[in-house]
Amino acid sequence: MFNRTKLFVGVSLLSSMVVLASASAAFAQSGSSKDRWLHVRVINSDHKGEIVRVNIPLELAENVLPTISKERLHNGKVNIDQAHMNDVDLHALLNAIRTAKDGEYVTVQSSDQDVRVAKEGGRLLVHVKDNKSSKSNKSDVDIKIPMHVIDALFSAGKDELDLVAGLHALALQGDTELVSVKSEDSTVRVWMDSKNSSDN
Repeated sequence: MFNRTKLFVGVSLLSSMVVLASASAAFAQSGSSKDRWLHVRVINSDHKGEIVRVNIPLELAENVLPTISKERLHNGKVNIDQAHMNDVDLHALLNAIRTAKDGEYVTVQSSDQDVRVAKEGGRLLVHVKDNKSSKSNKSDVDIKIPMHVIDALFSAGKDELDLVAGLHALALQGDTELVSVKSEDSTVRVWMDSKNSSDN
């Protein structure tokens, strides 16, 4: 019998892993990304007003990832712990999404939050809107991952994410926003372009 909860959990896990892997993959690349930069900007709206900008040139990063061997990360690949996937076959889920038509796959509306998972224009989209009553806790999250980047990440095999392949695919994407988080006290943006600064 179709289980919507398992489907939602699977899509959410896949989306989260892809975003984390894409961000981690900024530490590796080959010459094809000579002028590509991954940017992260965090603006805190509290009384300190701190702004954090991270600009990572992918060409520099290609020499870093292969040198890191820690816990699940080895040779530019991350081991996936299948025991914590709640019996969701991520590769089967990915294949189903890849071959499916564009559309809205999952919509969850509740008093706590609204969640939308869709495929649109070759990208997997996840939008989470916080509906909590307290304004200070509200946040909106948008994740936009190109499907060919997801395919590249999962090209390593059943139990691994290939970060280098994912970054190669991401570098070919062109200018694109990957993650946007807006809340009462801070905003976070992760994007890729050819500029060496994040003043935009």
